Formats: sequence, C-alpha cells, structure tokens
Amino acid sequence: MGGCFSKPKPVELKIEVVLPEKERGKEELSASGKGSPRAYQGNGTARHFHTEERLSTPHPYPSPQDCVEAAVCHVKDLENGQMREVELGWGKVLLVKDNGEFHALGHKCPHYGAPLVKGVLSRGRVRCPWHGACFNISTGDLEDFPGLDSLHKFQIEKEKVYVRASKQALQLQRRTKVMAKCISPSAGYSSSTNVLIVGAGAAGLVCAETLRQEGFSDRIVLCTLDRHLPYDRPKLSKSLDTQPEQLALRPKEFFRAYGIEVLTEAQVVTVDVRTKKVVFKDGFKLEYSKLLLAPGSSPKTLSCKGKEVENVFTIRTPEDANRVVRLARGRNVVVVGAGFLGMEVAAYLTEKAHSVSVVELEETPFRRFLGERVGRALMKMFENNRVKFYMQTEVSELRGQEGKLKEVVLKSSKVVRADVCVVGIGAVPATGFLRQSGIGLDSRGFIPVNKMMQTNVPGVFAAGDAVTFPLAWRNNRKVNIPHWQMAHAQGRVAAQNMLAQEAEMSTVPYLWTAMFGKSLRYAGYGEGFDDVIIQGDLEELKFVAFYTKGDEVIAVASMNYDPIVSKVAEVLASGRAIRKREVETGDMSWLTGKGS
Repeated sequence: MGGCFSKPKPVELKIEVVLPEKERGKEELSASGKGSPRAYQGNGTARHFHTEERLSTPHPYPSPQDCVEAAVCHVKDLENGQMREVELGWGKVLLVKDNGEFHALGHKCPHYGAPLVKGVLSRGRVRCPWHGACFNISTGDLEDFPGLDSLHKFQIEKEKVYVRASKQALQLQRRTKVMAKCISPSAGYSSSTNVLIVGAGAAGLVCAETLRQEGFSDRIVLCTLDRHLPYDRPKLSKSLDTQPEQLALRPKEFFRAYGIEVLTEAQVVTVDVRTKKVVFKDGFKLEYSKLLLAPGSSPKTLSCKGKEVENVFTIRTPEDANRVVRLARGRNVVVVGAGFLGMEVAAYLTEKAHSVSVVELEETPFRRFLGERVGRALMKMFENNRVKFYMQTEVSELRGQEGKLKEVVLKSSKVVRADVCVVGIGAVPATGFLRQSGIGLDSRGFIPVNKMMQTNVPGVFAAGDAVTFPLAWRNNRKVNIPHWQMAHAQGRVAAQNMLAQEAEMSTVPYLWTAMFGKSLRYAGYGEGFDDVIIQGDLEELKFVAFYTKGDEVIAVASMNYDPIVSKVAEVLASGRAIRKREVETGDMSWLTGKGS
C-alpha cells in the first residue's frame, strides 16, 4: 500500500461505518422511493407495518469503542474501476473507485466467502468471482443471487485517508436486511394464512424473506416435506457427511424473530383454487390469500430387475447423503449417471470408498451440458483419481445377497461389484398433487409461469425447479433451469409481485460444481449449442469454453480462469450480445478488463 502511512497528503480519504440508525431511514423507503409506511391488505384489513432492527447478538448500534480506524491509502492511489482490499486490523474492507466516487464495503461474498476484490466491477455493482452474486456498491445490497445476505457499507469522507468501521461489521462480513415482524394476531393458531409457501428450498425461503424485507407484516407459512428448516441442498452431493445443522441457511431464532412459520414433514395433497384452501396429508386444512408453489423435484429411480434391494440410494436429504458415506467407507460404490450429482458424489467418495465406478448412457460425462471435449477432459481427471467408467450402457439388474446389494449387472453384460449404489439419473417436477387443481401443468408436469412468476391462476405463483418461465435474454423462450441461483431469483420476483411491485425475471443463469478441489463455473443457457470454442488448456484444466449457437455466445464454462464466467454473466446481464468472432480470436482482453 505504497506510502499509506506517510505524512497526510492534501486530498485524503476517510471511511466510517454507517450506523443502523442512518441505515434505517434508507431501508424503509418503498420501492417507489416514498418514505411513508406501506399498508398491505392482510386477510381483508389494511395494516401498517413496523420495521424492527435485525437480529444480532451484540448490540446493533456500535459504540465508539466498537469502532476501529486506520489509514488506508491516498485518493490518487486508485483509478476509476479499480478495487482494493484494505486492512483495518480487525478485518478488511473492499475499497472501490467508480466514476470518481469512492465506496467501501465488506470484502467477502456472504454466500461462500469469495474475495470480492477478484470479482467484476460493472454498472455500479460488484459481481462475485465464484458464483455470480451481485452487490450494489452504493448500498452494499444484494442485487442478484445466490446467497441471502448483503454487504456492510462504510461511509466515506474525502478529507483524510483513514477508515472508521465497526469491529462487529468487519468480523461478521454479512448484513441481513432490515425486516418487518409478523403482527398478525392469529398467527400460529388459525386455519388461514395470508401467504402460504409450498416448498422450503431457496425459492420458498427467499420469497418469505423478501416479503418481510419489503415490510409485509401478515402471516407467512412455509411448509416442507423435509424434517429440517431450509438448508443448502447443493452442498449435499459435494460433501456427503455434512450434518443438517451445518447446512442450515438460517438459524431457528431467525424464523421465530420474523414470524416465518415453518411446517416440517408437511405434505400438501390437494389445492383448491376456488376456495383458496390446501389440504395436508394428515387432514389439516389451511386457507390462503396468496400461494407460492415451489415444490422442487423428485429424483428418478431405477426401474430394472432387483430395484428393491437395500443400499440403493437417490440423494435428496442430509439423511440420504450421510447414510451413503457411512456405508461406502472401504466398500465398492457404483454411481449411475454422470451428470452433476453423480459426478460430485463419485469425486467425494474416491477418498473414502474402496472403489468407485460410474455407469452412463452417453459416451462422455456432462456431454449434453458441457460438450464432448470438456466432458472428456473432466473424465480424464476422474480416471486419474481411480474412478472407473462404464459408458454407453445402463443397468439391467441389481443383484443382492440376503437382501443387500452385491453386484450391478450392465446391459453390456459386465458385472460390477457394488455394496452401495447411488442413482443420479435426473429428476421430475414434484407436482403430482396439482393434477386436479386447475393450476396449469405442461405435458412433462412443469408449472408454466410468466415473467412475473404468475401461474394461470391469479394470486398463485410458482418458482424453482418445478417451473418453466420465459428467459428474457434468449427471446423469452420458455425454459426450465433447475439451478440453485435461479430458484433464489424466482422466489424474490414472486414475492415482489405478491406485493404488486411488477418485477420481472431478468437474471442470467449461473451455476458451479466442485470436484477434487477444482471448481467449474458456468453462466448462460447453452441448450442447443452448435459449437464450442475453447481458449486455454483443457489438459491442464485451465480453460474457458464458449458455447455458441449461430454467431452468438449463449453460455460459458471455465476452470481456473476466474473471474471470466462472472465477467461474461455481467456482459450478458447488461443486454449486450457476445459474438462468436469475438471469442474465436483468443484475445480475451475485452473480458479480463485489460483492453477496451
């Protein structure tokens, strides 16, 4: 930090934490920017809401002793568009210079802790280099997903070069937005709710949180088939022995504090849109005025001979994952399906199992998604880690001994030893309970919605893995994108439209996978690509692959090439098309920010 602590220069910088009192005025502004409290129609009566300070164990208003100050740098040390991490002793701050203005924010992405200084700065926001979450540099607010929390924002005065920040904010590195509490007197006892959310994955949770962030103070009920509060499901296949409490997206106290009721192990069997009632498996009936359907999907199972033997699993819950890892230690494992779930499970078990084999119909893993060449390079990485592949074949029989799996017989007539089998052959939308409801389903069982996540029935919204929706930047083509990040974005849009805010889905899809300590990132929607242009070195697993259709780039994947996928996502999000010829030249300066 060249000369940071030398004599003060004429123009200098001071950063100071914004205390929650100052923050509160801003958070209470409605979407239209008017400061008056909004009233929402709740069970027929208009109610004003009260905004409560967020949960935080230490006192929310830092005292001067809780603040720390340090000199950081000279105003001229940063150019426009530059980001820098500065150390304050108790933690770091991200310093950003944009259009001549300085901003200071939390330096880590609250989702998985990625260093934002390695991310992409564009259009007044910084995009995470790992998973694509976006934060507004003026407010620190989360503007695109994944993740639930925002960044702390520290105030800057352009007089002296020193930073003042709350120690608590520096150590927490995340800020939960101010939320309303539930003031519905009947909550918890009555058989009617203002908002009912079916499904407690990312879409359901983000919908509930967004309603509270927007000041909605009526009853919200979230119901789930799971026995757990909402958790980080993508982690299950990447780290099978993680315990449910480590996966939780929010602690129990959070739901209590904001009056978000969660019914666990609760299965909805019918929805009557005429009377606005749902019936649960145990006979319990609940009336709603607004409904979000986010039931997710159910894994496909094998239908071959011997499918009833023990120790054959799909991975849907922490219990499934924990049992697989327990049974796999030192034993032979067969994974059926070389998609994301199957390959993540295979990668995780190589260290623990005696042998891991993968059975797949296609000729290379990930072929439809990542193409032949990338699929082959990843397959090689697995083979170097002792994973055996049986390609272009499927399972014809599961053979047991005393009811427990012993062998997997393939159509190619090979017999593979197996004590445990994990099936990852895709999933179907869990929408059977809607068949007679009058809520539209397509021929495959998906729930079609418009850009506002609205179904064919007024007041009924849907989000997450079970929907098809119009993808704005692919000419509103109706698509199903079962990604974690998309579920977040859809849950938020559904909540905004429940409150008549007329929001539309505009997110660029972003996903990631991690295998053998290497991360593959992907952005865009590559279905129907007709060419793949690869820059970098596939052998070395340091590459970026551009998926094109005609003369347009429709998706990108990379390994060891951050933050290129976030950069492409940002370009696509800005509405600019990327042409095939731009990526064919091998000149990446336009993407890495070194060129024009």
